[in-house]
Amino acid sequence: MANRILCSTGAVIGRPNGRDFRLLKDCVRELKCDGFEFMMYESWYGREAEILELLKSLPTEFPTFHVEKSVGNLISRNEGDDAEQAFEYFKTNCLLASALGSDKLVLHLWGGLASDRDIDFNFACYDRLRDISDGFGLELTVENVVCNCKDPMSHLLTLAKMKSDARFTFDTKMAAFHSQLDELYSEENRWLIPQIRHMHINDYSGGHMDWSNLKTLHVGDGHIDFGTLFAFLRSVGYDGDFTVEATSFGSDGVIDFDALNRTFERIREYLK
Repeated sequence: MANRILCSTGAVIGRPNGRDFRLLKDCVRELKCDGFEFMMYESWYGREAEILELLKSLPTEFPTFHVEKSVGNLISRNEGDDAEQAFEYFKTNCLLASALGSDKLVLHLWGGLASDRDIDFNFACYDRLRDISDGFGLELTVENVVCNCKDPMSHLLTLAKMKSDARFTFDTKMAAFHSQLDELYSEENRWLIPQIRHMHINDYSGGHMDWSNLKTLHVGDGHIDFGTLFAFLRSVGYDGDFTVEATSFGSDGVIDFDALNRTFERIREYLK
């Protein structure tokens, strides 16, 4: 099914509601999406069987799996046995994703305070990560997450030139943070488009690298021109899925189902 609209479980589960994955039972009932992108949290290691039992009982699909973020953070920090720990975490993520029936992984290849300070090392780790994900029959996509040193589009282009079969998830908020949405549309980067296999559709209200405005917003709550974005995606024949990650709970942890459903409907309108 082309152009499914997925909801990130990270949009509805977070610290304010105790990162309680059991809340997904209500989410599946209330949200009018085509499935979910499951986001793994570091505090859930050791609870994989419990998570899988709950998720497999739900009447929905989890076609995309967001790898737990410390994998990229550890690779970027690269102290002691950080990289080996990252590979072990990644394997655990792959095991859960495979058991869940997911077919695509979203990976932060860099992250944390170290970010992209030694990006060549992050790139060097890609082959081993890819070998692991290939072993599980999972498509690995690297996301254009924010950088401290350079910028995500440069890193995606570099990795794509190094590995012609590399695949990517493109996040609109991350691109807007670095003022790089226009680079997606440029003719000189058109060759990269077939390697973008997934999209995160999030709005952004800040300026260039405005660290105080990193909150992930619903479509229409920031300044991204989604009309232009979806017209471009139609023009290049993008047939992948879209995940909404907009934070949809407040400090009390209560989930705003209506806000998410409005965003899903806005995306459907753009897709007409």
